[in-house]
Amino acid sequence: MTMNLAFLRLNPSRGLILALAFVTGLPAADSTDALIGRWALSLPGDRAGWLEIKREAGWFDGSILWGGGSVTPVSSVAVVDGMLTVTRVREVQRKDVSGEVVRKQQTTETISGRLDGEVLRLTRTAFNASGTGLEREELTGRRIPPLPPAPDMTKVKFGAAIALLNGRDLGGWRLIEAKSENGWSITGGELTNRPAPKAEGQAPRRFGNLRTDRDFEDFNLKLEVSVPAGSNSGIYLRGIYEIQVFDSFGKPLGALNMGALYSRIVPSAAAEKPAGEWQSFDITLVDRHLTVILNGTTIIANQPIQGCTGGALWADESRPGPIFLQGDHGAVSYRNLVLRPVVK
Repeated sequence: MTMNLAFLRLNPSRGLILALAFVTGLPAADSTDALIGRWALSLPGDRAGWLEIKREAGWFDGSILWGGGSVTPVSSVAVVDGMLTVTRVREVQRKDVSGEVVRKQQTTETISGRLDGEVLRLTRTAFNASGTGLEREELTGRRIPPLPPAPDMTKVKFGAAIALLNGRDLGGWRLIEAKSENGWSITGGELTNRPAPKAEGQAPRRFGNLRTDRDFEDFNLKLEVSVPAGSNSGIYLRGIYEIQVFDSFGKPLGALNMGALYSRIVPSAAAEKPAGEWQSFDITLVDRHLTVILNGTTIIANQPIQGCTGGALWADESRPGPIFLQGDHGAVSYRNLVLRPVVK
């Protein structure tokens, strides 16, 4: 009988994980290879996610996006007899009745399942925050098609300009979350978001994100934005790719800085201005490749997009979607939003 080591991982930075799976013969290469790649996840609660499974130097590895936040590496990946198992280890805090943290622990979350035709059917299993019960939820994934070659931007043709703001009211726009409060208005021809601050002793008020009524596919988008000190917003292309809007002036370059494709593409230069100043964006999305010019400096040059970003309306990258402006993080102002669709 032939015994094969299918999985071994020790990761001190995320706590100890040691898992061994001995099987009689590994699954055929084609069944394992079918799981390698990038997957658009449909999460419970109509949220979007993303999963990448890869194999390098004999090891399985991966990254995940779970609804909001950033793309993060997983703790472990194993494939045994066609069954995919992914674990994530994260820190949880135990608090007393007064809300004081009394202990920190690590909890392990498992996502596992199999490929059913073209659908990856998965189950997430994790202990609840108190460690007294088990949470289970079902989700699905669909393979993301391979990225096309980078487009030759000298050959891309754009259609007539579409002014996204009428300068008078929010015509052509609507809140994404129907139950959220609306902090958006038109003031002096500018689109402003002014969410009310949290009142002492009360729960934070939830203010909404704003989207265009119209959907778009590939396009060039020009706009100006002013972000106050410490504030945060975002410009979502097709409702799924967030260009970060953040007061990051003077901060080291990173994937959360002004003009970044949130948690995915780091700007090549720091081109942001100080908080409160008007700043210009020139953004082009063609064939899942992104170009961002911030204040006249190209900071992302025709770079491929590997998948959706946190807060995406859906994970399907093949469908058109709206321009969506983040309004639930802080105050921001926009003006002169002009879009030119790509002519194909």
